[in-house]
Amino acid sequence: VPKENIDVLVYPSMAAILYNVKQKIDKLNLSTINVIMPVNKKAMMDVYINQLFTAVYEFTFERLATRNEGGIKLEASVPCTKDNNVLTDQHADEICKDIWTFLGQLKGLMGQIAILHSPLIPDVFLHGFTTRCGGISYIPSLSSLNLFSSFKRRDPKAVINENIRRLATTAGFNPKIYYLAKVNHGNTIWTMGRPEPANYDGIVTNQKGVTIAAPGADCIPLIFADPVQIACGAAHAGWRGTLAGVAIATVNTMMTEFACSMKDIRVVMGPCVGECCFTLHQEAAEEFIKIDSSCVRNTDGSKPHVNLRQATRVLLEREGILSENICDVSTFNPSNKGTLCTACQPDMFFSHTRDGQNFGTQIGFISVRD
Repeated sequence: VPKENIDVLVYPSMAAILYNVKQKIDKLNLSTINVIMPVNKKAMMDVYINQLFTAVYEFTFERLATRNEGGIKLEASVPCTKDNNVLTDQHADEICKDIWTFLGQLKGLMGQIAILHSPLIPDVFLHGFTTRCGGISYIPSLSSLNLFSSFKRRDPKAVINENIRRLATTAGFNPKIYYLAKVNHGNTIWTMGRPEPANYDGIVTNQKGVTIAAPGADCIPLIFADPVQIACGAAHAGWRGTLAGVAIATVNTMMTEFACSMKDIRVVMGPCVGECCFTLHQEAAEEFIKIDSSCVRNTDGSKPHVNLRQATRVLLEREGILSENICDVSTFNPSNKGTLCTACQPDMFFSHTRDGQNFGTQIGFISVRD
């Protein structure tokens, strides 16, 4: 290998070394990695890789061996597939601590963490909607407060956990009792305390101190609050979920499980893609026209523009949620740029529409205060 293609990395911890290796790999947009190391280190390396990489990356291993007469040789024909030195739980915990310590020392990117709030939610609840600022994710489309890790993206779970920890510190909730909806673009709602479904787009609870959240990156993160029965909910409403009635399904679950009244439930729509940037094919757009003609414009085009916020409001009001108890967090936009469109404002929000497959995720969160 030419010397100019070799980098020697010297850092105080293995976490720091691998994190910097990952940065170099990501800068080159590579995903296939060959690791040359002693066979007795593979179990350790597996823990680091599980925390600091995702399924986007493909690893192969080769064994580093020493000659009896001294010196080092590479047995490239012998794959390093097994390490008989199984790690103890204590050693695995020490590796995770090394990772957490390193990530916790990194400087936040894109300024400070910023959380949007709505005055419609009473103080008995802790709530907010995140922006993309203040986390440690460095890949451009994921920078910086990405709050979801996927096997399709390059942000690993250790980085996401650190971003959640920083958000929790700023917002004032416990990250150890934080639950994010396992989205399936449908209308399944999980009531905390009951068996958890494999996938669901909404969560409801009346347990104090438990933070529930819904993701969004163009889809609407919705939060629900009943100040009378002291119950709350969070739901993810993309266009499919909106048509499936996920918002009213959340309301109905709160009424069934916690005896909430329709007139008391408050709903806040978080940042999402605006009708300025969101289009659907004619067949799907026609379903939104059936909700109300005000939900779609440019209906004569091949891809009409759809207003998810308006559709959500119409559906909620039609079922009995009071108009004054529904609001768009954009109404309280601190940037004074009008309605918040995730696709239009790359300085504030992640967007699947704008950024493609490797997009980041913001959330709406809520909890009943202790």
